[in-house]
Amino acid sequence: MGKKGRVVVAMSGGVDSSVAAALLLEQGWEVIGITLRLWEEECQEPPVPSRSCCAWESVLDARQVASALKIDHYVLNMKEQFKEAVVDYFVDEYRAGRTPNPCIACNKRIKFSSLLHKARELEASHLATGHYARVEYNASGDRFLLKRGLDTWKDQSYMLYDLTQQQLRHLLFPLGELTKEQVRQKAAALNLGVAKKQESQEICFIPDNDYRAFLRRCGLKATPGPIINRRGEILGTHEGFPFYTIGQRKGLGLAAGRPLYVLEILPAENTLVVGEREELYRPGLEVKGLNLIAIPALEEELPVAVKIRYRSPAVPAVLQPLKDQAAARVLFEEPQPAVTPGQAAVFYRGDLVVGGGTISAAL
Repeated sequence: MGKKGRVVVAMSGGVDSSVAAALLLEQGWEVIGITLRLWEEECQEPPVPSRSCCAWESVLDARQVASALKIDHYVLNMKEQFKEAVVDYFVDEYRAGRTPNPCIACNKRIKFSSLLHKARELEASHLATGHYARVEYNASGDRFLLKRGLDTWKDQSYMLYDLTQQQLRHLLFPLGELTKEQVRQKAAALNLGVAKKQESQEICFIPDNDYRAFLRRCGLKATPGPIINRRGEILGTHEGFPFYTIGQRKGLGLAAGRPLYVLEILPAENTLVVGEREELYRPGLEVKGLNLIAIPALEEELPVAVKIRYRSPAVPAVLQPLKDQAAARVLFEEPQPAVTPGQAAVFYRGDLVVGGGTISAAL
């Protein structure tokens, strides 16, 4: 065993996880690479392209990198768990009129749950991934802290807000102090074949980005219904509310002479409410499934910056406790557009991730 111990690296076949493995090897760890087989939609045409982390080509890329680094490499079939924990959740959320984030679900239910358990079975003290984020231990508070990655564009702390103290204790993010360009340079210096490989797409199991077609293939049946404005006037007909999301402008089939956006999805009435852009702005939101990392509990109002989408900037807000400790309210300093139930709201203080939750309602 290496002088630092044994670590399992989740190797997707991309440049990030490949360099993560290489860096840990250089630091003196005994590295074991594991690639997850998560999804394969047999009826899909065309087949999953090679840029997807679900593609078989990505498994081969990971195997080649492991061979070049001279580390053990295993492929773990988790298709059944992935379908139940991520894909079925994805479909069910749209069926309920919410817009899910499957990457966060995958992190919580697969990578940092099942895979971490597997790492412990292999007598590894840690699991590492190629995420751009940082973990630090705060001795005075006896807590593990999650911080943004130094590369502000690549920072993936938003996707990791649901990590627990027990999980953070066993996680390593070797790329947290690096930029994407530095990672590619390192891969090139090591002559890794993935040095110039394109980024994986956002939703690995929907390679063509047509989530509506995917939902239909998964058996989701939707009934057309009315599209109304705030006054209750019927403006048109939608194809089924699961095929729409808050803030959507295109594909509504309305000839209003001005841009209209989806303001609300009303599943019980099978209705979409639309309006003009200024009507999208809301003063706050509520979250459920609250997970706190930087503090043990939310006992009073806390000024934070909140991100309500992965690529949205963090905006000033106040985080308020509710009677239900698994929930919280967020009041924006200035109203924000397209608050979307099902998405994550993640709270920051500087680079520190305070915690986050799933948006349950806009205020």
